[in-house]
Amino acid sequence: MFTTVLIANRGEIACRIIRTLRSLGIRSVAVYSDADAGSRHVHLADVAVRLGPAPAARSYLDVDAVIRAARETGAEAIHPGYGFLAENAAFARACEEAGIVFVGPGAEAIRVMGDKITAKHAVEARGVPTVPGVARAGMTDDELIAAGEEVGYPLLIKPSAGGGGKGMHVVEESAALPEAISAARREAAASFGDDTLFLERYVRSPRHIEVQVLADAHGGVVHLGERECSLQRRHQKVIEEAPSPLLDAETRARIGRAACETARSVDYRGAGTVEFIVSAEAPGEFFFMEMNTRLQVEHPVTEEITGLDLVAQQLRIAAGEPLGFNQDAVTLTGHAIEARVYAEDPASGFLPTGGRVTRVRHPGGEGIRVDTALEDGLDVSVDYDPMLAKIIAWGPDRESARRRLVTALGDTAVFGFATNVAFLRALLEVPDVVAGELDTGLIARELEALTVEAVDERAFAEAALILDATASRSREPWRRRDGWRFGAPAPRRYRLALGGEQRTVEVTGAREMLAVAGPEREGARPARITPHDDGLVSVTLDGLTRTVAAEGDDDGAWIARDGAVRRLTLVRAEHRADATADADPQLVSPMPGTVVAVHVADGTVIGVGDAVMAVEAMKMEHVVRSSVAGTVSLQARVGDVVARGQALAVVAPAAGEEAPRDGAAPGGTDRSGNRGTDDERGAA
Repeated sequence: MFTTVLIANRGEIACRIIRTLRSLGIRSVAVYSDADAGSRHVHLADVAVRLGPAPAARSYLDVDAVIRAARETGAEAIHPGYGFLAENAAFARACEEAGIVFVGPGAEAIRVMGDKITAKHAVEARGVPTVPGVARAGMTDDELIAAGEEVGYPLLIKPSAGGGGKGMHVVEESAALPEAISAARREAAASFGDDTLFLERYVRSPRHIEVQVLADAHGGVVHLGERECSLQRRHQKVIEEAPSPLLDAETRARIGRAACETARSVDYRGAGTVEFIVSAEAPGEFFFMEMNTRLQVEHPVTEEITGLDLVAQQLRIAAGEPLGFNQDAVTLTGHAIEARVYAEDPASGFLPTGGRVTRVRHPGGEGIRVDTALEDGLDVSVDYDPMLAKIIAWGPDRESARRRLVTALGDTAVFGFATNVAFLRALLEVPDVVAGELDTGLIARELEALTVEAVDERAFAEAALILDATASRSREPWRRRDGWRFGAPAPRRYRLALGGEQRTVEVTGAREMLAVAGPEREGARPARITPHDDGLVSVTLDGLTRTVAAEGDDDGAWIARDGAVRRLTLVRAEHRADATADADPQLVSPMPGTVVAVHVADGTVIGVGDAVMAVEAMKMEHVVRSSVAGTVSLQARVGDVVARGQALAVVAPAAGEEAPRDGAAPGGTDRSGNRGTDDERGAA
């Protein structure tokens, strides 16, 4: 076994690998970019080496820098985690040439399986069924358009390289194919450096089933059962579970054998995942999609039901050891479900967020596991994948695991920026999810109900009491805003904003004699606030006590309950901009990111809904469209790094159009004029 291993990754997966290395007594080496200098994986590792500046191309993707760090620290092996260099055949070869063990398969296996076209041909030769389609290298746009008629509609455009749903497009009719091909090529080139595309038949009511395999260098190949990954948003997995509620024992055995044959087709070595698509209407029929030649994000659910540490297995195989067990020894016990926590705002179309984590509250309890890099004070950069953590629940059966995960998500709180925790919790309560009736289109069908954020009237009163308590702790009475004076405290009025709504709450009294007036009804009502040592606060109002996780500061309060974290902003002016306008001539960036495309020339006359620019952040592309007709004046160009809210363009309204007053916010839209039909292109 190795004595020192370098982890060529960051975030929660780097922390996860360090945990196993520590359990095996192996010295861990972390690498980091300037953006990650203060990250958790850096101080968890035994040694940490700086790679370079924040951009991944100059740090985590710099092969020479990673190899140099391994040599300088005496690392005998490099574990790539997932993403970055994990499926890079050139990196695997560079490790071999440097005399360093790559913890993964050989370069040739990565090359074959990394190209979905060659992968399809390789597994077809072993009798593994594949999705009908047209897969030839080097097809031009015209050839792809012609092939669309051969494949039939609906069809799926897929990049030959890469994964994670990036560059994949479902096309329902021939008229939409040319534009979709153009977008897919651009996204594939940006994400993978390769714009090769192919077409497959789109399977209706598809379920995404993947099988975990392990293969050693001595001919041993086993599978560890399957994972259900059908709950996806734009081809990106959101919730994963093992085993699948769809498959029976006979189908499980057949799909497992097909996965093992896939591994044998490329003389695979290490841990890998073979992904299949299964129609919910014909659960006994499955088709090979691709093989991921690395550890998967969702590997914990397999670990929970098998009792195996997959990272430890990877290390033993890489060190030349045999598996030590055969297929008959693999047993699946209970059920496990994983939820991915992302830095994104579901209420704003899942736009990336990020920033400083002022405080994080992790869940616990029986059967709960948290894989995370989150900690208080962490700066979450938009330079990388938006996934922050994974919350995993195990139970003796599926329903007990689901209930445990719902509770755990309700106990999770990230203060500082919006996350998708409440969305995940709501998703697990959808009746079809409870019943195990899943498919990859379920989230799209339920999206509106899952992302509508109703204004919590009581939260205004709770925020006012929390801010009042925060202010009353000041040691300088002359600077306090809580009504301190000689004699009885004066009333304190807090005007707060939440979800586009504003309310005024008046707090009177002190300590156990507090009273609140507004926002739910007129008249003062007795209130009490009780802080706890673990960051929780109990607020008693109208005879009801509600315990929340809370954080107050000079600008407002964060309140977290049942997985929903709400930021109530303290409004310093009693007026607000008129929010009745439905259009805005100024187009601003809806998120921090980089301008990757400009769709119109400066001075062009455009119409309502026309695409003007595309901004990319955290591997997601967002098209900014005009909400007014007129002449466009560009204020950004391709390659510009822009902040959230930064002006991208201004449209001078056409004759007869009246621009809204300065500062007006478009009702029902963000300031980009986007009405929920944006062109995001997946996530990590």
